[in-house]
Amino acid sequence: MTAPPALSPLASLNSRTFETTAVLKAVVAASRRLAELKGIAATIPNQTILVSTLSLQEAKDSSAIENIVTTHDELFKSVAFPDVARDLAAKEVRDYARALDIGFQRVRETGLLTNAHILEVQAALERNDAGFRRLPGTSLKDGAGRVVYTPPQHPDEILALMTDLVAFINEDERFDADPLVKMAIVHHRFESIHPFYDGNGRTGRIINVLYLVLRGLLDIPVLYLSRQIVRTKPEYYRLLQAVRDNESWEAWVLYMLGAVERTAGETIHTIGDIRAALLDYQHRIRDGHKFYSQDLVNSLFQHPYTKIELLMQDLHVSRLTATKYLDALAVDGLLRKARLGRSYYYVNVALARILTQAEARASA
Repeated sequence: MTAPPALSPLASLNSRTFETTAVLKAVVAASRRLAELKGIAATIPNQTILVSTLSLQEAKDSSAIENIVTTHDELFKSVAFPDVARDLAAKEVRDYARALDIGFQRVRETGLLTNAHILEVQAALERNDAGFRRLPGTSLKDGAGRVVYTPPQHPDEILALMTDLVAFINEDERFDADPLVKMAIVHHRFESIHPFYDGNGRTGRIINVLYLVLRGLLDIPVLYLSRQIVRTKPEYYRLLQAVRDNESWEAWVLYMLGAVERTAGETIHTIGDIRAALLDYQHRIRDGHKFYSQDLVNSLFQHPYTKIELLMQDLHVSRLTATKYLDALAVDGLLRKARLGRSYYYVNVALARILTQAEARASA
């Protein structure tokens, strides 16, 4: 097999390649939607609610691209009962959400997205510390099993390319282009380097949203492109390869900008629904129970499926008190009480419905 051409340093790209009329118009549309998303996300006082709930949605969709498929029910139970969950796919999805949170914390702490951070994200995702590939042999195949692309094979080349990539990510002066255009380039380059033995696709999709946070386009990681990629998987892979084969950058960037615009719009809708449900629960609990507190409502919306131990931890109350609160809210219909083995858990009825409907709406 003929060796593939080496990937050139990103500095060799001409920024004017990305200044076509179509790209500039798409940048405006995507940026407008992203700014709207950032604004509505800020209307949720406790941002942890969105990070906790929406990261699970992204984890589920991103894993589905790799044929790791689970249901909302299994996923939420896996989060509530990590020690007893039996669904292996749900566990892998949960690892994705954890890896995303680790990456977000590192970007927030340092204002950078480095190789060390990317390695930490992938290690959490795959539960190993294999690091960058050191052995040759990795190749990407199409649905018929034909090799369509062979990424860099030598460990020194992989490290050099990843060093070049993180410099491109962190140093704006290296490339004069809109951050959304740069995100599309970053994603393509990471997938083309394919630096890990496993988890490249999911790690690459985490890098997308971390880059948007790094550049200040989002305050928290709530834009996830995986659902759009799931919907358009053949086109996604075709356009990735077209850049490698024919330098077809415009079509690739337009695809990614369109994904940003559509996904941002869907997320705006979901956050609006969560905000309305949050306010409804606030009013109903306040009007019906003396034990109302904002911390209680926040806890219920951080965990689609909660349990006595979680409420004890969040509110610093006794087991008896936590049980009393949850059972009373179940009688009101705000929660649905269910059982897993010997333990009970409580479903946030409104939140679970919103997350399930968001998936159904996006798939329609």
